[in-house]
Amino acid sequence: MAARTITTLDDLKALYGEISAPALAKERTALTPHYRAFVEAAPFMVIATIGPKGLDTSPRGDPAGFVHVVDDKTLLIPDRRGNNRLDTLKNILHDPRISLIFLIPGVGEALRVRGRAEIIQDDELAAGFVMQGKAPTTLLRITIECVYFQCQKAIARSRLWDPASVIDRTTLPTAGEMVEALVSEPFDGKAYDADYPERLKRTIY
Repeated sequence: MAARTITTLDDLKALYGEISAPALAKERTALTPHYRAFVEAAPFMVIATIGPKGLDTSPRGDPAGFVHVVDDKTLLIPDRRGNNRLDTLKNILHDPRISLIFLIPGVGEALRVRGRAEIIQDDELAAGFVMQGKAPTTLLRITIECVYFQCQKAIARSRLWDPASVIDRTTLPTAGEMVEALVSEPFDGKAYDADYPERLKRTIY
């Protein structure tokens, strides 16, 4: 059969069928006690935002509980030190819509959150996020509009948490090699890689 482009909701429904009752029931407009437990146990999340150049996704990570649950409709996320591209923050200034996905090592389900974000600077609130003596410059305050959990299929198919899936890092280009291949000015990729462990200690927070 020749390839065809799917362009209507009716076409999709004809291919996939109707959504199941449990899939509809798990979507909420605020955190449930179970959903709150997932947020508080997650050491890693991905943020999706939209800006003038299009969509962007960015990883965030800290010890479990780094995303603070203010109430069942509100989250606070520290913006840690980075490379100063500020892609996420600039996008939020343009469009406050945001989507988050929380991952917990060893857990198959993921938690998905959609809502709106604002960037706040508050020294008192930031003090609650201090790591290694350093507070975040800003915080993201998320107002939840939709939250639901994703079943285990994607994690199971990818074998993400299976130790047997860990690959040898030396089979891929290093950070230094990738930067050296991309920049126009002279850059010593080997020196960059050699210094990275110590640089990470100095700059992680």
